[in-house]
Amino acid sequence: MSAAAETPAPDDLEAAADQAIVACGGDARQAVKALLVANGFLEAQVEDLRASVSAGYSRGRFDVPRDRKDWYD
Repeated sequence: MSAAAETPAPDDLEAAADQAIVACGGDARQAVKALLVANGFLEAQVEDLRASVSAGYSRGRFDVPRDRKDWYD
């Protein structure tokens, strides 16, 4: 999935920025710091998830059934 597909509309970004600033008592610097901490947390989660996925599965070496209903029969 590309980053461009997940980019919110400009109006959504403005609203999200306003919400972050309001949540930090109107202090934009505190809002940026809070967002940096949240981003670091999310990056750590991504690394944990990457480590938990097997290399063979991520490279497509395992044949995963598309229709799981048939798989359980």
